[in-house]
Amino acid sequence: MACSTRGSAMTEARSPWRAVWRGFNRHKGARLGLIVLAALILFVLIGPALRAAPDMTVAQQIRLRNLPPGAAYPFGTDQLGRDLLLRMMQGGRISLSVGLAAMAISVVLGSGIGLLSGYYRRLDGPLMRLTDLFLALPLLPLLLLMVMLFREPLSRQFGPEGGIFLLMVGAIGLTSWMQVARIVRSAVLSLKARDFVRAALALGTPSGQVILRHVLPNVMSPILIAASLGLASAILTESALSFLGLGFPPDFPTWGRLLFDGVAQMQLYPTRVLWPGLAISLTVLSVHYMAEGLRAALDPRNRGQ
Repeated sequence: MACSTRGSAMTEARSPWRAVWRGFNRHKGARLGLIVLAALILFVLIGPALRAAPDMTVAQQIRLRNLPPGAAYPFGTDQLGRDLLLRMMQGGRISLSVGLAAMAISVVLGSGIGLLSGYYRRLDGPLMRLTDLFLALPLLPLLLLMVMLFREPLSRQFGPEGGIFLLMVGAIGLTSWMQVARIVRSAVLSLKARDFVRAALALGTPSGQVILRHVLPNVMSPILIAASLGLASAILTESALSFLGLGFPPDFPTWGRLLFDGVAQMQLYPTRVLWPGLAISLTVLSVHYMAEGLRAALDPRNRGQ
């Protein structure tokens, strides 16, 4: 009995990510969120290939406009005869892509600033004052200003779709790194006082190696949680900008743009607002539940429960 217990403990020590997965899998909300998010990803990636007329995403078919939901068009068609189900799928691709890319920028930038600020005392003051400055700026007006200033130059350089995509990703990513920086800085300050970091410094290990080998692996838990929450925040921000008409062009659908287009005809066709709003809500809720399950799984106090 003692040998088996010792063997299981050694197996768990050798595979910490397996223990994290078991803890994540025990969280019912996280498991449900993972299933919903996987279903949404399959819906937007594989769904368009199963439709018979993929060109109806942007092609106008006036004879088929405002069709109710049916066998041929499960979500119906819009005022220009475009298949709403196809536009939902294509819009999901864009919304999720913007969310993932913006989240990656904010996590990389915030983690770097948090690591430098927490580890190097002389950089802590300037970097935290910079973080406070960005936190004090009103987010939505700043995003609107960036869109108005850089929309036309980027569209001329990279095309309407590519320019707006780069603008959305850059604007959201560069204005959402502050929370990640504060979380990582707090974790690094706590780790600097640990014995293994002090021992590495006493042995003459360069600071760069200490950060990469000892500090960064131990702050991956808050970074992963911040990344999952940042994904939901980025999707909501892109949807808000598209809803205000400052996102992608009308023939380049996103969930926020579909919601904006459906508001004008909400009384006649309420489902045009229902479907994109439901997709945004399910995505954000599933990511939040997954973040909660990941937080519980990465907490060492829950490992034995």
